[in-house]
Amino acid sequence: MEVLLLLLVFPAAISPLQFPVYRMQQYSLEGQPHGCRAVQVNAESRTLDAEMLTRRCVIMRLTDFSMEKWTRILSQSAAAVLILVPINTSTVLQGPEQCFMDGEMEILRKEIPLPVYFALEDEALLEMYEESRAVSLSMTSSSALEVMFGMVMGSGFQMTTSEVQSKPIRKPVIATLEGHLAGRGEVGELPTVVVVAHYDSFGAAPWLAYGADSNGSGVSVLLEIIRLFHLLYNNPQSRARYNLLFSLTGGGKFNYLGSKRWIEEHLDRSETSVLHENVAFVLCLDTLANGDSLHLHVSRPPVEGTTQWEFMRQLQAVTESPPFHAVNFSLIHKKINLGENLLAWEHEQFGLRRLPAFTVSHLDSPSHRLKNTILDTRSQVNVTKLRRNAEILCEALARFLYMDTMKKMPENLQLFQGELGIQEERLSAILDWLVSHPRAAQLIERNHPMLSTLEHLFRRHLKDVKRHVFKPDDRNPEFVFYDQMKQTMTSHRVKPAVFDLFMALIIAAYLGVIHQAIQKFSSMYSTFVRLITKQKRK
Repeated sequence: MEVLLLLLVFPAAISPLQFPVYRMQQYSLEGQPHGCRAVQVNAESRTLDAEMLTRRCVIMRLTDFSMEKWTRILSQSAAAVLILVPINTSTVLQGPEQCFMDGEMEILRKEIPLPVYFALEDEALLEMYEESRAVSLSMTSSSALEVMFGMVMGSGFQMTTSEVQSKPIRKPVIATLEGHLAGRGEVGELPTVVVVAHYDSFGAAPWLAYGADSNGSGVSVLLEIIRLFHLLYNNPQSRARYNLLFSLTGGGKFNYLGSKRWIEEHLDRSETSVLHENVAFVLCLDTLANGDSLHLHVSRPPVEGTTQWEFMRQLQAVTESPPFHAVNFSLIHKKINLGENLLAWEHEQFGLRRLPAFTVSHLDSPSHRLKNTILDTRSQVNVTKLRRNAEILCEALARFLYMDTMKKMPENLQLFQGELGIQEERLSAILDWLVSHPRAAQLIERNHPMLSTLEHLFRRHLKDVKRHVFKPDDRNPEFVFYDQMKQTMTSHRVKPAVFDLFMALIIAAYLGVIHQAIQKFSSMYSTFVRLITKQKRK
């Protein structure tokens, strides 16, 4: 009997499972809180198959996600949520993955009271999920006997994290890099073309936000443009009569705050900034690693005869000539909505200061789910199309800069070949490096290795390289980031609460039998002796 009790209490000698988990975003932007505000987890696991999720830690796979299920979790006051994310996603996100991307930004719009964590799927976690699912299913059976058996014999998991709470990150910063190439002539008298890309990524969980297409692709193309035009501008005879100013901005996923503060630094605090002078246009690079279309997003349609119109004309001409004629080019006009808290594209920050600007992207809408998702991984990037788009932009930019010289050359002449050719291997290596670590804004500190490497690449090819570091206002901060974005979760195998009652009844019955046996032992023994004596007399 004792052995049976021990087997029931200790069904298997399994040590607790510990694994890294990544908390959902928690931040404030322009005074509006977003994401989950809780950190601590201490609850028994259930899956969505259970009827009641109250005070339970709901384990779900990312492929199970839907807004209907999410609403159910919140309405039943679950204690926590753990979402298992597949390590490898297909190159085409569709079906369940697409459902998650559709709801990913929606669940971040407001504060969420319960802690929400993400973990990368592995064998141990999937096994734990299946066991929790079996327990959840047993409790929804139509048979009362099956439900009772599941409640008694099923093994659940107690999910716990540390007892710390999240706090605002002290002195968060957003850094922006800049550097320039001087054109042929007096620098102060030449017009300037500005090329910009934001480098940070975004997703439901900062530690899982790798941003391969958005905006690792934009950064890769900008670095390649810098390298190639450095080769051209390195020779005084082949410089164009335009200055080139390059900038990698931070806070792109937080209303392009890095661009905003960088513009303010130039226009409001510096009297000698090139942005004060003749800016031909600002070209923003965003999501360039997929699709067979290139869209030029503008706040105002370019007026014929202006530099913006001329660049657009050159860009269209390149996409209509071999080998790029399969690319569909379009101009998309969208006015800046001053009633919205968030800007649609990075060029709008420049447009607000009356600087002519546009954004080039393969996406036709700023609200496309691929711009802000943890599923924007390396597998989603087509490096061949990234190289093609980089070639198109380099050709169009060169044709604009050397417009007078190019008039005497064949229309279909491709400049960037041979030594000036764009190397797919180089683009791929840059992108691999960018997505080798998450680039969420709250994870990038002043001395982050990625910033140091980018600054090194700038100094290698550009002049007057500067790093601008911006902090939020002390009294009325534009943004607030929170810590505890990465935790260790522990799962202990436990029996359900009703199991304690069941065991108490068994033990009580067992002790009752023993007690009765001891109390009646003398009378039972006397009866037994009399029976034996009678048998002998006979």
